[in-house]
Parts: sequence; C-alpha cells; structure tokens
Amino acid sequence: MAAGGLFVTFEGGEGAGKSTQIRRLAEALRARGRSVLITREPGGSAGAEAVRHVLLSGAAERFGIRMEALLFAAARNDHVESVIGPAITSGQTVLCDRFMDSSRVYQGITGNLPQPLIDALERVAVHGLRPDLTIVLDLPASLGLARVRQRLGQTADGESDKSGLDRFEKEELDTHEKRREAFLDIAAADPARCRVVDAAQDEARVAADVLLAFDEVVAGRGSARARRSGEGGA
Repeated sequence: MAAGGLFVTFEGGEGAGKSTQIRRLAEALRARGRSVLITREPGGSAGAEAVRHVLLSGAAERFGIRMEALLFAAARNDHVESVIGPAITSGQTVLCDRFMDSSRVYQGITGNLPQPLIDALERVAVHGLRPDLTIVLDLPASLGLARVRQRLGQTADGESDKSGLDRFEKEELDTHEKRREAFLDIAAADPARCRVVDAAQDEARVAADVLLAFDEVVAGRGSARARRSGEGGA
C-alpha cells in the first residue's frame, strides 16, 4: 500500500464511465476536505502526454504491439516519477483513469504479448508502486461502445462509421468483450486491491458504490494502522 496519500485507479472497457466516476469521487472527497489529484493514462505528465497522441491516433500501430507496449511503459514511468509518486508522498489522494491493469489487458491479453514481457515492462514502469484500490467499472462491451457512439453524436444505425473513434475504440466487439472478461479475471485474482462495480446502473448508483469501495479501503487502512500501534505499545 502506498505511503502518505492514497492511490486509486479506475479500469474498464470503452464507455464504462471512468471519467465521470472519477470526477464524482473527486467532488465527494474534496467536500470532505481531502486534497485530490485527477490524472490519466496514457498521459498525465508532460512526457506522457507527448506519447498519448501517438498511441491513441494509431500512429504507433504500424510498428507492432511490442513497440506500443514499450511506449505505454515509457509514458507510465514518466507519469509515476514526475506526478503520481510525488503527489502520494505529499499526502494527496490520486485518482487515475487507467494504470497497469490496462496494459495487462490491452497489450497482454488481447495484444497477445507474452506475460514475462508484460511483467518486465510493468516492473520498470511503476518501480513497485501499486494502487491502494482499483475500481473495475464493468458493463457489456456492446453497451459501452453504444455510449461511445452517443458521446460522439453517432446514432446506433451508424455503427459502422468509426470516424472520431480512437485506436482502441475502433476494434471489433469480440475484442472489447474479451477485455471485459480479462478485467474481471484480474479483479477475481486480486480481491484485496480490486472492487468490481456494475457500471450499467444509473450514474448516481455507480458513484455511491465507488464511494463505498473507497471508504472500505480507508477503514481497512485505519484498522491496520491501529493494529501496528497496539503491537508497538505491547
């Protein structure tokens, strides 16, 4: 668990509502007096933002999935070193739109890169930093993509029109559904860190579930601190 502040990441497929729920959680936490930093991946720092356009535009796609994974790792390392790490150390609560799990899913599971390579890139990129809490916003891929089209002003019968979609949003439905299952597998394998929230609910209900998950982590952290204090005084 990160020292000082708290590190919360949001994961899920396209159109899951990560940006909306990050904003709502930030508002709730700031109302309680917490200092909150919102950030995103790829991006979040000067160096990482320079890489973001290359990745999402598809400009790196022709160089292959390995190059894409290397670029994500380089962007993540700059993000961790220059933004996330210092913010946590200063006592802030950092809310990040995507982190290491997205690379595990997008480049690992559906990109078919070998797990040892994904693990090695993760070690180099994060330097041991792990989220205190990962919220996995889960909903059927078809619903998520419908939300993306709605956001872009496209109608359902214009489904084949992929103009305005980024490199990953353009991919086929079965790929998106495979990613959904992969996020759920990650959550099942790491229940101490991950909480799955049904993102098909209305926005307010999702926000309430996210806040509950956050409060559970804070409560658990407080209990662990109390136990250590008790052991030290025994």
